[in-house]
Amino acid sequence: MNTSLPNPVVTERQVPAEQAGERLDQVASVLFSDFSRARLQRWIRDGALTVDGAGGRPAQRLSGGEWLRLEARLEPEGDVVAQAIPLTVLHEDEQIIVLDKPPGLVVHPAAGHADGTMQNGLLHLAPELESVPRSGIVHRLDKDTSGVMVVARTLKAHAHLVSQLQDRRMGRVYEAVVHGLAPPRGTIDAPVGRHPSDRKRMAVVAGGKPAVSHFRRRAYFGHFSHLEVALESGRTHQIRVHVQHLGFPMVGDPVYGQRIPKRSGLGDAARAAVEAFPRQALHARTLKLEHPDSGERMAFTAPVPDDIRGLLDALAQFDPPPGDGTASGDGTGPG
Repeated sequence: MNTSLPNPVVTERQVPAEQAGERLDQVASVLFSDFSRARLQRWIRDGALTVDGAGGRPAQRLSGGEWLRLEARLEPEGDVVAQAIPLTVLHEDEQIIVLDKPPGLVVHPAAGHADGTMQNGLLHLAPELESVPRSGIVHRLDKDTSGVMVVARTLKAHAHLVSQLQDRRMGRVYEAVVHGLAPPRGTIDAPVGRHPSDRKRMAVVAGGKPAVSHFRRRAYFGHFSHLEVALESGRTHQIRVHVQHLGFPMVGDPVYGQRIPKRSGLGDAARAAVEAFPRQALHARTLKLEHPDSGERMAFTAPVPDDIRGLLDALAQFDPPPGDGTASGDGTGPG
């Protein structure tokens, strides 16, 4: 248990015009996304989060343009408990922890996942994280996306890493397996927002948040491509939405994927390998950042997991590209 005095938080944000009509607690959870909605609601009721200098109510509707000021002591979150959950640590020092998240692990508690999450495991691994916003989690991976993540151990590291994400100084490179023959390389510059008719999905929509993904084809097979994708922005489901928008949905994606047509010409063995793949074929391979204390530029890599490696091996064997019968890329190295 961390016995030091609670850390002070003082910050201000202006309510964007496009959030006019929304509840105060909903807007606050977007503008102060480092903190849980439950904590923000408590601060609103306690008067620690004000609207144009006055107290407010969580359900209060905003007009847009107001200034929200947060001035509070960061008490430990009491609603997330420490649990002994195995975590693969790639790097650890006094400021940061770098993890290789396995597929199937939820990052933090949410509806349907009250515990058993990475956040629960982090509090067991490093109890001092109870006094850092969201236990030091500054970015997320979907439950069934694997790969490298960084966690801040201190408020200083947290602020530094959040700044790197906002300024697009943190490099993130993923590997994905998609349907179809993707171009050798390209950039997808398409705004991402909530799907107009299904609020649980994201989509490329006019008025969405700016989102940019750069991709390079590492290999192609008869009916599939192996891509490397570098993010400029980090919107919810960005890569999954972008590759679908481009016409190459991700293998195994239960939300944005596709069924293999019966008359696709795909052989039985390759079809079986793809249809049996249990998750979206997406892995966060490389994370590049500036160390919050030393300023050193660092890079961390999480090896491609066995399930994606097995899928690639099966496609290379059972779904070779036309021509010489071997999987092909664009003639360049991984980069």
